[in-house]
Parts: sequence; structure tokens; C-alpha cells
Amino acid sequence: MADREALSYEQARDELTSVVKRLEAGGLSLEQSLDLWERGERLAGICAEWLEGARARLTAAMAAHDAAAAPADREPGKANGAGNGETPF
Repeated sequence: MADREALSYEQARDELTSVVKRLEAGGLSLEQSLDLWERGERLAGICAEWLEGARARLTAAMAAHDAAAAPADREPGKANGAGNGETPF
């Protein structure tokens, strides 16, 4: 989406909030309402892309942290943390 590179998450969220307020206020023509609705859908998509990207980055960071910490947490010959007070499931 071209707008994703142009808008930060915060910018897209703030503009989406403005679009929703304008739609809720009413007094717009049908064409204006449709244009705003379509812009809102694009902005919601941009926000979703940013959030999905953030979720993926967090998941990767947590996996890297877990992988780096795992060998130090386990005793040799003990699988899945068994024997160190952790439940192996």
C-alpha cells in the first residue's frame, strides 16, 4: 500500500479518528460520505499493517530471546527444561 510508507501508524490512526468523527457528525452528501468511508477503510488497513508488522517484530524478538536464554536454563541431558522445576509441557 503506497500510503503505508507515507503515513506513520500514529498519523493514520489520527486521520482515521478524524474521518470517523466527520462521518458521525453527518451533514455530508452521499458522495462525500462514500469518499470518507473509503478513505477510512484505507486508513484502517494501514493501521492493521503497522500493527501486524509490530506483532511480527515482537514475536521474532521474543523467539530470539528465548533461543538465547534456553541453553542457560537447561541442564545437560534434560529435555524441555525437565528437572529444573519447569513443567515440560
